[in-house]
Amino acid sequence: MKSPYAQAVLALALWLQTAHAETPAVTRTGMAPDGYLRRLEAALLLQTLNADLLSHDSATLTLERWCDVHHLASPARITAERVRTAEQPPTETQRQQLRVTLTDPIRYRRVRLRCGTTVLSEADNWYVPARLTPEMNRLLETTDTPFGAVVRSLQFQRHTISSEVLWQFLPSGWEMEPPSATDGASTLCFPAQVLEHRALLTLPDGTPISEVVETYTSNVLAIARLGPAPAC
Repeated sequence: MKSPYAQAVLALALWLQTAHAETPAVTRTGMAPDGYLRRLEAALLLQTLNADLLSHDSATLTLERWCDVHHLASPARITAERVRTAEQPPTETQRQQLRVTLTDPIRYRRVRLRCGTTVLSEADNWYVPARLTPEMNRLLETTDTPFGAVVRSLQFQRHTISSEVLWQFLPSGWEMEPPSATDGASTLCFPAQVLEHRALLTLPDGTPISEVVETYTSNVLAIARLGPAPAC
């Protein structure tokens, strides 16, 4: 079953195809269709990344492949930058999801994941140190290594709690009328954040080890085909 977002993108593609066919040739070569087409391309690109993230256990490896395929950096390698901020204690709901008591220790970690010098996502991570090895805990405490890379040997599994697209790629009411002459390609802009995932990481036997909230930046859309887009 397609998600509502995927269905909306498909409907948009069909609508644009019809609108483009019914628009006079002189208008088809103008700026208006290009503006909508660029928005459609960006929306489809974001949906592709979203589907890729939802179908793999490691967001770090998925971003590394994304960076490589879209030539966002060379070499295409994901590195983590530790953000040493104040502690964010887990909520009661998070403790329930992690299956821990009120007294069991949970550690918090925030990192920015970069491809080259470009920040692709920021991740807030609450993990249960008692369910990791001493070496894993040492690496998480003393290095900037991504969480997924540190615990990879545990063969963890990812269970999505929520997935939310944060970017409205077309203005409200776009489906009611064809693109106007004022809707040029220059109107395309990206907000700082475009996608958010919340997921639970578990051991193969189902024991939770971490809950993560990943917020993806508009840099994931910075491919050559779309060209530069100003910030909204």
